[in-house]
Amino acid sequence: MRRWRGRFVEHRCEGLLDEPRPGRPRTVGDEQIKDLITATLETTPKNATHWSARSMAEHLDMSQSTVSRVWRAFGLAPHKQESWKLSKDPMFTEKVRDVVGLYMNPPERALVLCVDEKTQIQALDRTQPIFPMLPGTPQRASHDYVRNGTSSLYAALDIASGKVIGSLHSRHRATEFIGFLRKIDAEVPDELDVHLVMDNASTHKTPAVKRWLTAHPRFVVHFTPTSSSWMNLVERWFAELTTKKLQ
Repeated sequence: MRRWRGRFVEHRCEGLLDEPRPGRPRTVGDEQIKDLITATLETTPKNATHWSARSMAEHLDMSQSTVSRVWRAFGLAPHKQESWKLSKDPMFTEKVRDVVGLYMNPPERALVLCVDEKTQIQALDRTQPIFPMLPGTPQRASHDYVRNGTSSLYAALDIASGKVIGSLHSRHRATEFIGFLRKIDAEVPDELDVHLVMDNASTHKTPAVKRWLTAHPRFVVHFTPTSSSWMNLVERWFAELTTKKLQ
């Protein structure tokens, strides 16, 4: 602090600026960086849908490493594309308030379960044994495999404890969904109400499902808005399962 006060007394505001530092001077100026960012955001190459570091380097007569370094510094990734979708549910606001309110302030003596199913899970066997990973060699598996059909995983995530009630079925119909509801009914203590957060899949709304829910009044359904799977927390669990167990 004493040093900075002394520099200010001697050189005023100029003394607060960085002094010249040793090392290689910059070879790319601010105007070149500006041109690079502008070209990245506002143009595309003639023979491709997006710029690569190599094509941009050739276009602006820069080194490929400089282009990559500037892109990293500004968080630019021309090769990546993300998609999004707006819900057109006319009851979007009301449903969001209902589900979020349930997450933040669940009822007393009740269990909140996020319910959904992951369909078309392929049961595959490799035709040859898998060779384990060794130093310098990754795990290796044969390209050929045998199909053993598909399965549907029904899951109910308890948002309070993280416990998952699960059930595997070979088909994905209202019949299997009712069977899963029976499993939930058997595993949840009788003195608790059950609040289900789930999407608008057709198998969740059949007359048979509605009759079962009517006959079991402790079950209360909260539907998420259409095109809003992000609101159902069990989807996050399915993503972890896919990444860590199914690939």
